[in-house]
Amino acid sequence: MTIASPKSHYLRQMNRRDLLKLLGIGSTLLAFTSKRPSKLKKAKPLVISTWYNQSVTANVAAWDIIQKQGFAIDAVEAGVQVSENDPMNCCVGLGANPDREGHVTLDASIMNHKHEVGAVACVERIKSPIHLARQVMEKSPHVMLVGLGAQEFALQQGHPLESEELSGHAKAAYAEWLKTSEYKPILNIEKSTPIQTPLKLKSGEFNHDTIGMLAIDEFGNLSGACTTSGMAFKMRGRVGDSPIIGAGLYVDNNVGAATATGHGEEVIRCCGSFLIVELMRNGHSPNQACKIAVERLLEMTPRNPKDIQIGFIAINKQGEYGSYSLQQGFDFGITTSEGTKQIQAKFAVKA
Repeated sequence: MTIASPKSHYLRQMNRRDLLKLLGIGSTLLAFTSKRPSKLKKAKPLVISTWYNQSVTANVAAWDIIQKQGFAIDAVEAGVQVSENDPMNCCVGLGANPDREGHVTLDASIMNHKHEVGAVACVERIKSPIHLARQVMEKSPHVMLVGLGAQEFALQQGHPLESEELSGHAKAAYAEWLKTSEYKPILNIEKSTPIQTPLKLKSGEFNHDTIGMLAIDEFGNLSGACTTSGMAFKMRGRVGDSPIIGAGLYVDNNVGAATATGHGEEVIRCCGSFLIVELMRNGHSPNQACKIAVERLLEMTPRNPKDIQIGFIAINKQGEYGSYSLQQGFDFGITTSEGTKQIQAKFAVKA
């Protein structure tokens, strides 16, 4: 016969609360299980997206879903698809500028209020990478597919394989780039039309960009989407922040959401969108959180900050929104029941 030790008999007699205290985790765990429900007023619906010249059409598509009591996840997908479908967009969709080998490669990510995520990277000849990212989220066991694997999955899901031919403006820009084969992004290119001759920074880099969109629906739930063609004339296979959850996009339905635009390497370096959401979790407003993230980035980057651009936008669970950018020139659009308005972001690097 086995005789239980006094210690094991004592443990059996302890209740759950005493045992948790003995293990040293009682106070922390009980704090989570006994948290009071929030008494905060439910936020009014809104849609916010990077770059006002895209917001004026993209936000309208998203808001059309929101105002009909649709879901935020459907709204952000439909919203950014407007930019993906625009053949004149320099930086999003198949009409955008190619990599240095002449191929257009697309990245996208999407995240809903249940922490479900999907992403694709370096995918070619697929018209809507954001829809493909959502299918990765909903119809695959994975969170990210890349390259040929992403393309194969797209074909399985019924996406047609589009032409490899560059759009007219992308073909002209690529031919111009080939004259010197310089790899140089352009600051705030999103504010110009793609057919204009690109301006250059002091470093001479071509710019690139993204549309990132966040929304709150009638049910108080948050979702986000981000889609881009990445840097113009980038190295073959380069992937920026846009498809990386926590860098280009992050959503926590208990706290808020954030998305980024600009030089993806720097956003990845500081895990920008996740950082902003965590700052909001710790009590910072969306504006404060975006500003701190840009300041953190400035501390970390090995690059000359005058040669790059970063812009962040964020919303919290209460419907407050904010932004901040590295340099002057970043704007965004916010849409509510009162319409769409343009807001210029405050910035860190002064002339």
